Amino acid sequence: MEWVKPLGGIAAHAAPPVEPAQLDAVDLQLLLLLSQDARISQRSLARELGMSAPAVADRIARLHRQGVIEGYGVRLNWSAMGYPTIAYLTVTAAEGVEQGSIMTELAGLPEVEEVVIVTGGVDMLVRVRVRDHTHLRELLINRVWQIAGIQRTNTSLSVAEMRPKNTASELIADMIRRAGPGR
Repeated sequence: MEWVKPLGGIAAHAAPPVEPAQLDAVDLQLLLLLSQDARISQRSLARELGMSAPAVADRIARLHRQGVIEGYGVRLNWSAMGYPTIAYLTVTAAEGVEQGSIMTELAGLPEVEEVVIVTGGVDMLVRVRVRDHTHLRELLINRVWQIAGIQRTNTSLSVAEMRPKNTASELIADMIRRAGPGR
């Protein structure tokens, strides 16, 4: 009998560990400004930082190369787009099933926002966004529960959520505070 590695395939989904980049006070201030408005022009950034626009462009390019900046995005109001309901699924895999394949299939569902392997009494937490109860029911019955290796799920509906906060800005501002003056 071949030994099955239930967690063997998750490495393909997990972000590899990276060494933290060496960031100076200007880098942190630049990241703070970009986290507050990713559409700000380099000319405006230069003015705000007291630098030339080419120097700002060089710093942004370096931060991209170092993997600090991974991309830019847009924040959508999903309720306004007809997807107001968030549900959280806890997923338990059948014993011996390779969880990476379950993760791959779950991640392939358009409604799935996030899949996380966790420790504890369940194997995964899955955040899904749906239009309504009927959509959730269809998603569970026709797609999630059809994934080979899923033994059990438990569904929790979100009844309220906090307004989106800018975690990036808050954490960068905290880094700047902790670094203190003159860093």
